[in-house]
Amino acid sequence: MVLLLLTQLLNSLAFGMLLFLLALGLSLIFGVARVINLAHGAFYLLGAYLGLALAQAWGNFWLALLLVPLGVGLLGALLERVLLRGLHGRELEQVLLTIGLGFVIADLLRAIFGAAVRSFPPPPELAGPLFLGPFIYPKYPLFLIATGVFLFFLVRLLLARTPLGVQIRAVTSDPAMASALGIQPERVGLLTFGVGTGLAALGGVLGAPLIALAPGMDAQMTLFALMVVVIGGLGRLEGAFFGAILVGLVDGFGRLFLPQVAMFLIFALMALVLALKPEGLLGRRLA
Repeated sequence: MVLLLLTQLLNSLAFGMLLFLLALGLSLIFGVARVINLAHGAFYLLGAYLGLALAQAWGNFWLALLLVPLGVGLLGALLERVLLRGLHGRELEQVLLTIGLGFVIADLLRAIFGAAVRSFPPPPELAGPLFLGPFIYPKYPLFLIATGVFLFFLVRLLLARTPLGVQIRAVTSDPAMASALGIQPERVGLLTFGVGTGLAALGGVLGAPLIALAPGMDAQMTLFALMVVVIGGLGRLEGAFFGAILVGLVDGFGRLFLPQVAMFLIFALMALVLALKPEGLLGRRLA
């Protein structure tokens, strides 16, 4: 029983770190660019399918892991510049446009890759189990956990100690004051949108060996990302991290002990958090 609980704990943390990558991009995009990107799950799916195609064509998972987020990030920046730049402050139009964009990306992926469920094996270096005495566990989820923790501290360091991080925090806190100080919110928002979509694609490449690819996953991952940022606090790095861990644990142990109502438990958690702290667990209270 102890080994079963430990296995489920690690599975839940691995899924939580995957959700963190999604929620981090979504939270950055909203905090800086003020866009609720409901196509975020479609960028995750795009990254996953592109990673699968490149890894199979080149036989190199690591090269796909490097190139796919860069390419999808550039695509995201282009879409922000062409489609979303004129919709700042118009939330309804942003929501409708990003929903439509998500449908377009998902349908294109279905047309190109088909509707069959696809598996994505981990790289040979991370294939197989890790033996720790009587405990046997796959290497890849452990790698995913370590990657998520590393990115959390890396992004936190970048936001706190670099000039770009200072500009991002300034635009997030007060765009008008940041503009008065010589910072260009549009340029920072463009860069952040590209980084956010690149993080979604990174999550897609990393998550594909853990979760099989199938049509419709874009809507599911968007929903999970929204629940994480609502629970943790929209626009907060720490909120995305701890919210993702919490959602991963509730989902994992819910599927173990109460599989029929596992998804309901996450919605119940979100409702409880909204009732007690509408701004999220680590969100800032609005005046």
